[in-house]
Amino acid sequence: MASPVAIGMAVFQRGPHGVDVKHVDHSQVPSVPKSLMVVTPTDAGVYPVAVFLHGCSMYNSWYESLLSHVASHGFIAVAPQLGGIIPPLNMKDSKDIDATRQVTSWLADKQQGLAHVLTNILHLHGVRPDLSRLALAGHSRGGDTAFAVALGLGSSSDTVTATTTAPASPLKFSALIGVDPVAGLSKQLQLEPKVLTFTPRSLDPGMPALVIGTGLGPKHVGLSPCAPAGVNHAEFYDECAPPRYHVVVRDYGHLDMLDDDGVPYVIKNCMCKRNTEDTKDLARRAIGGAMVAFLRAKLEDHDEDLRAVLENSPGLSPAVLDPVEYDF
Repeated sequence: MASPVAIGMAVFQRGPHGVDVKHVDHSQVPSVPKSLMVVTPTDAGVYPVAVFLHGCSMYNSWYESLLSHVASHGFIAVAPQLGGIIPPLNMKDSKDIDATRQVTSWLADKQQGLAHVLTNILHLHGVRPDLSRLALAGHSRGGDTAFAVALGLGSSSDTVTATTTAPASPLKFSALIGVDPVAGLSKQLQLEPKVLTFTPRSLDPGMPALVIGTGLGPKHVGLSPCAPAGVNHAEFYDECAPPRYHVVVRDYGHLDMLDDDGVPYVIKNCMCKRNTEDTKDLARRAIGGAMVAFLRAKLEDHDEDLRAVLENSPGLSPAVLDPVEYDF
């Protein structure tokens, strides 16, 4: 029998599946609510699905390496493009909340949904999505959006929502992941609708939640930090109701999980405090591995990898995880 360390280490390595990445837009699939990046295993099979929301002023394509790691372990990632590179002019998140719900509903469209894209756009005729095993994840502002969607915020009865709201989705999320989630600029300047209440265990998304943080996120490089204390991963974890899990990639920054190529120099090197040792692949593997272990436990009922990650034996993760905590 393999040791717990050997079992846990596998999630931090590239998985056994080949991976394909395709961008899908209205010109290919008229019914798709937003342009998407689909990252999927290429081997025939039925796979759980994770909807992933990018950070503020980011492109979904910048997460290709991270999501390819997840997909190589047998998960289909769907990453909508919620906005462009220009920062939003206000602190309202209702459009992204609605867009996320629209994309989630579209996944199950029998004519032009995700199954259609896999078969007719990616031409992966043996690859099928299992939408009964569905996770929601997001990075930075996208992490806050993911929590808002999971908590049911931004409904038609909410005064801060957009005029047109998405129809109720027949699909149900079973797991929630925040990758260095950020709720705003400060406690006084949260995104609307506000997710954080500053009351421990007050957020009950109705599903297990994994909160991944970065040790350098709260530090600044001259301007405000990218993941300010009080509205970052630590507060999200503190406010989550159990079951909840928290791992922090101690020596890396808020954007260190982005791709090495394709990200503008200013964003990659100047916006946020970062690890300067050119080892971002270790951060991506650590974050991707934690995501895989959590998804396996919550969507596939295989918890060996998650238990190994939580034990956090020395040398298990390619990047130091500190702290690692959980509350069932």
